Amino acid sequence: MGELVERVDLQDRVLGVVERGEAVRNRWLYRMSMVICRDAEGRYLVHRRPESSSRFPGEYSWLVAGAVEVGESYAAAARRELHEEMGVDYPVRFRFKFLCEGALSPYWFAVHEAVVEPQQIQPSADEVSWHGWLSGSELAQAVPRGNYVPDSREAFARYAELVAGERVPPL
Repeated sequence: MGELVERVDLQDRVLGVVERGEAVRNRWLYRMSMVICRDAEGRYLVHRRPESSSRFPGEYSWLVAGAVEVGESYAAAARRELHEEMGVDYPVRFRFKFLCEGALSPYWFAVHEAVVEPQQIQPSADEVSWHGWLSGSELAQAVPRGNYVPDSREAFARYAELVAGERVPPL
């Protein structure tokens, strides 16, 4: 049996439990959660997916993301993904949620932030082939022009709007 997720409606209410592959094939809504990692200087973690990845091989992302498991909160999923993909455990702060059209299928996408210590990052080789840190202005230039996972570009545009009025970190 494949990965189980909660199928949800347009108001993010649970309709039932399905396999994620079935949700993708049928374009049923489910839940995804992600973390934007920043360091104390305000730089953003960026990583490249392995060529062997089943989803978006070799593409870059500035998000640590994954499906929300059955019965799991968005925040718990974000923190779990941070641990699974980057080998660290840090508190996450909710920023916003949006209905993402998705490159593979639509889903509710909850966006969180975590301030992490770069030297503690120990990426999983199954999830990350390279990682580095970009300033807000470097990230703002890289995402629209680079080979980034499509859903991370959509999240970036929404995040940039959100932080446009904030002072830290500038984009």
